[in-house]
Order: sequence, then structure tokens, then C-alpha cells
Amino acid sequence: MESSTATVMAVPGTALVTPLPEIVEVLKRVQALQGLTDGELEWLATHGEEVSAPAGTALFREGDPATKMWILLKGEVHVRRSQGGLALFVGRSGQITGLLPFSRMKTHGGQGFAASDLWALQIDRDVFPEMLDAIPSMGQRCVSVLLDRVREMTRLEQQAEKLNALGKLAGNLAHELNNPASAAQRAASGLIEELKTYGHQKFLLGSLCLDSAHLEAIRAWRCRMEEQTKQRPANSVTQAQREDLLQRWLRERGVEKTWQIVPDLAELGITIENLDELSDLLGGEHLDVVLSQFASSARTERMAQAMLDSTSRIFELIGAVKDYSWMDQAPIQEVDLPQSLETTLTMLQSRLENVKIEREYGPGLPRISAYASELNQVWMALLENALDAMNDDGKITLKVELSGEFVVVEIWDNGAGIPAELQARIFEPFFTTKAPGSGLGLGLDTAQRIVRRHRGYIHVQSKPGATCFQVRLPIEPLQAY
Repeated sequence: MESSTATVMAVPGTALVTPLPEIVEVLKRVQALQGLTDGELEWLATHGEEVSAPAGTALFREGDPATKMWILLKGEVHVRRSQGGLALFVGRSGQITGLLPFSRMKTHGGQGFAASDLWALQIDRDVFPEMLDAIPSMGQRCVSVLLDRVREMTRLEQQAEKLNALGKLAGNLAHELNNPASAAQRAASGLIEELKTYGHQKFLLGSLCLDSAHLEAIRAWRCRMEEQTKQRPANSVTQAQREDLLQRWLRERGVEKTWQIVPDLAELGITIENLDELSDLLGGEHLDVVLSQFASSARTERMAQAMLDSTSRIFELIGAVKDYSWMDQAPIQEVDLPQSLETTLTMLQSRLENVKIEREYGPGLPRISAYASELNQVWMALLENALDAMNDDGKITLKVELSGEFVVVEIWDNGAGIPAELQARIFEPFFTTKAPGSGLGLGLDTAQRIVRRHRGYIHVQSKPGATCFQVRLPIEPLQAY
């Protein structure tokens, strides 16, 4: 926690007339002070300022100077950052927090408030030298508290980074699933109505009582039309022209509701010659019933195909998620690096609409033994950085090649580049060039730790219009795990 100011904000701290022995007894329950003598605990009680604040009291603002060490005797203090509202720290009774000796903290990292009625002992930083002289072990005790605080802060920041990454992944997946799911829903809804129409048309066709020769001829004509459609797809210009011709031909023969069947016939590539052939088979009669049934059948098949394509896309995305996370599989896998990159690209598909992807995968690339899901985290971090640098509009080049005992993966982007003075710092934990709230600065740090765990190397070279992150992974890990 970042400490409070000398008095509680808005509601000033009230000095309590608490008997010294009672304060000493409470101080004995503070974990970091266990082992101190009664005399040393009395020194803390007499040199500190006893304060209290009711629940909900604002204690300090983010950015305020930190000048006090807090020994929490009762209640809880919560600290939150203004960006995101994530709980940065929770201080509970029996803990020492705030500004500590040897700490480099200058200001509060978040806004603090009393989560419950608070009773605490504050020691001003001006008293620190005297405290360390009077209680020599306080130096070591405070350093231990600092180390615990750093570990806890790192854990919280890493958790926030994972949640942030999970949120992006869920957003990308939801966006990608929405399109095929919506298409399948529309096709299913239309199919229900079209099946009713198709059934009615089949009934009308049956009511014509055509002999077997006519039925066989109609069936053969339909098969020829379906084969013709596969061999000669129509383009938009010829389809529009064909619709006009078909419209006139049908009206001349007294066919009603041409608007229901002409678009389907034109899309299937049906020509005037094809209709003349059907008219000859039927003797010019019942054209409207036969063509309506044929058009309805085509629409039904098209809707069923749309459902099949949409659900196939959904299963493809689900498969990509499983491949990305390597669910239900052992942690260490034989990884195909190009396929690993492609799986990650699938997860980012919603951001690639205006991005050109170039691939340069070398021949005969070996698989490597690796923590597959962790490598996917590396590709995700590097690809997201590239997309951020280009504002989701530009070109990304993926290269995978064999270099001696290593497989080298390069991810290039044509974004603005990384300033030379910052390139040495981009792998530092919590260092980020993004706006507040857009990133915690742990993505590249995590990527570097994963690559090092695989006994590999990662480095960057950058200039405006050409940034490359290169990852070198050994083919034989040599007990890397």
C-alpha cells in the first residue's frame, strides 16, 4: 500500500486517549513486530501518532506525497488505481504498510480509503533514523515487508495482465463467432419458411399428374442445370442482364410472380435456351409450377449450405481455441511453429481486416519440443504489439527458417517503429509506451521469460516502417525443462 498523509483526508485523524499497555498488546499481534521487547514496542507507541477514521473515509489521493509509515491496528485500507479501478492493495489489521525505511516510494500509486473503521499508528519519515537507532532490528523487518510487498504487487500486476489478455481473446473470439452464428441463425430461420414453400410447390407439381416420361425428362433437365451451374458461375453483370431476359421470357408465357423465381434462376445461370428446352418438354404448359418448385429447391439447398458453412466456421474457431490453449493435452508438445503462428492469427482475425499478412515459411522445418500454449502467448504478445504499432492497418510479415541448431521466427511490421532510446527497455517489467489503462507493460516481459525458459533468445530491431521481433528457439532443448 501507498501510505496516507499526516491526517486523514476530509475527516482528520482523531488522537485517541488509549492506555499505553493496551496499544503495546495490540502491537504484539502485528506479525512484522513479533519478537520486539515491550520497551521497543512502547517506543513505537509513544513516537507514533494514533489516528482513527470511519469506514468509507478517503485517506489519500493517487499522486499525493507519501510521508508516513502505517501500523494497522484495526480495520482495512483499500487502494485502487484511477485507471481500471483494480484493487492495487488491501491492507489489513496486523500489517505494516505505507512509506517504509529504505523504500524509494515518493507518491501514492492509487487512491486509498478505509474499507472499515480504521485504527492505526502513524510514524513520520523524519522519525525513521531515530527509530532505526532505538530498534536496530526494524531495518531488517522493514526490508522483509518491502520484499513481500514487491512480490504481491508483481502478482497482482501479472494477474491484471492475464485478465487483460483474456478479455482481448474473448472479445476477438466473440466477434469471430458472431458472424457465422448470425448467418446460421438467418439461414435456419429462412429455411423453415422455405421448406413450407417447397412442400407446397411439390404438392402442386404432384397435382399436375404428369406421366413418368415427363417426370423423367424434367428430372434430367434439372440435373443438367445443376451441373451447368457448377461449371459456369455467373458474374454480377451477366446475372443482371440474364434477369432482364428471363423476366421478359416468363411474362410472354404468362408466368406470374416472376419476381420470386427470376433472381434464383439467374443466380443458377439459367439461360433463355434452357427455358426453351423445358418449355418444349412440357408443351408450354405448367411452366410456373415446375420453375417455382425448381427455384424453391435451389433456395432450400443454398440455405442449408450456408448453415453448413457457418457451423463449419464455428467448429474451426473452436478448434483454433483448443489448438491455441492446447486443452486436454500434455504441457510439452512437438510444436509445428508455422501452424502455431497460424492458430494465433485465427484468434486475432477480427483485427486483421485491413492488414496484409505475408508468410515466408522455410521448407523442411522441424518440430520442436516446447510448452505449446506458452509459445502461443509469445506470438500473441508480439502480434498484438505489431497491430498496435500499425493501428490495425498495414502489413505483417511472418518468417520461419532453420538456422544451425535453432529455428528462427521473425515477426515484422511496417508501423511507426520503436524509438532507439526505448529499445533497450521494452522487455523491462511494467515498462510500456501505451496510454494509461491500455497496457501494464508485462506482455514483452512475459514473452521474454517464456523464450528463456525454452533456452531461446528474443531481441528486437526497429526503425520507422520496419520493426522486427526475432525469436530463436533450439531444436534440441537439452534438458531445458
